[in-house]
Amino acid sequence: MRKGLPSLMIATVLFALTSPASAASVYQIDPVHTSITFSVRHMVISNVKGQFTKFKGTITLDENDLTQSKVNVTIDAASINTGNEKRDADLRSENFLDVKKYPTITFKSKTIEKTGENTYRLIGDLTLHGVTREVQIPVTFHGIINDPWGNRRLGAHAAVTINRQDFGISWSKTLEGGGLVVGNDVHIDINLEAVKLKP
Repeated sequence: MRKGLPSLMIATVLFALTSPASAASVYQIDPVHTSITFSVRHMVISNVKGQFTKFKGTITLDENDLTQSKVNVTIDAASINTGNEKRDADLRSENFLDVKKYPTITFKSKTIEKTGENTYRLIGDLTLHGVTREVQIPVTFHGIINDPWGNRRLGAHAAVTINRQDFGISWSKTLEGGGLVVGNDVHIDINLEAVKLKP
């Protein structure tokens, strides 16, 4: 063995141990501590609020560079809940979500752009009512912590407004004085918590 080779081998091993080849970890959305809510203008004068109660998703997080992370979310469209059974049945019907034909709402990220110290722009494909469109979602990343039970958790907040007409949800009635019974803009607000999957 040539002189100096052992030192070179030791240096190589130390470099491999101290240099993370990949910092990506998979986090699973915690539905108990996550909310997906929305609001829509009703008869011009007020807003109706609701939420989706069933959803799942993963975040493949690169802690060294969050812009290299990926997000995938699936929502059970039939889990829509506005606190009124008659209205919820109408929202599940062919007039709106048509959940029998389109049972899920999905989002799959394509790129993430850093916009500030803890803020990002999440760009990806939203599939709603059988229509897929690219959306840009502003996100505030709240950080990562170790909880009291030995889990690694991350938190974030996202909010975006979409036009339901863009996704083929076109049912509408016009009021006598002008304006729509149900507004076109849907304001979506997400408070997210996710838990790192253990090996």
